[in-house]
Amino acid sequence: MDDPCDCRTARIRLAKLESDIAYFQTRLQLIGELNSTHRLAQHKVFKLLLKSAARELFNARRRKSRGGKEDVLLSPEAMF
Repeated sequence: MDDPCDCRTARIRLAKLESDIAYFQTRLQLIGELNSTHRLAQHKVFKLLLKSAARELFNARRRKSRGGKEDVLLSPEAMF
């Protein structure tokens, strides 16, 4: 990733993933009590989306750190 355009694209991708994670966490908090099947389904879907985005972010950061740049690595489970 020597091309400045590639670095910018990677930073934007990381920012989008971080934004997605924040959105999913907020949606999970807003669902409230799981007292209906609709809320339970929403909770399951947003939990899966959160885990998927966190895993993707973790892998992207791992690739970035392997490229010679230092970055703090958190496991996907530690992100939420």
